[in-house]
Amino acid sequence: MADTPYAPSRIRALPSWLLGRAAARGHRLVAEALAAEGMRMMHHAVLCAVAELGPVSQAELGRTVGIDPKDMVAIVNDLQKDGLVTRTPDARDRRKNAIEISAEGKRRLRRTERLGDAANAELTAALSDEERAQLVALLTRIVTPGE
Repeated sequence: MADTPYAPSRIRALPSWLLGRAAARGHRLVAEALAAEGMRMMHHAVLCAVAELGPVSQAELGRTVGIDPKDMVAIVNDLQKDGLVTRTPDARDRRKNAIEISAEGKRRLRRTERLGDAANAELTAALSDEERAQLVALLTRIVTPGE
């Protein structure tokens, strides 16, 4: 935590503070790993969603991932320019485009997923496999209380 700004000991013991610091470190590690493949985190998230949901309309994709429509247009444009997704007229509604992952997008996604996995392994390197599984279970309960 050498890069962590000073916080009083009382605050450093709070779960909210620790979660924030862990999240910041995790984001940094994943962003750096994805950058090695020329990918930004939001682009990776959208590419993952297209792979899972596609073909999907751009509007539905934005709603599902929670990205503003203007930002989604830019991200999909970037992914299309890089040959990672295709836009074709939606068979159900010709006024809309269906976004689908391309063969190159699938190859890139496999590489970026491996990089993201390695970054997460680095993030949790101090934990045993059992502790890592417990951490994920506990964080899931915090993120989705009551489910």
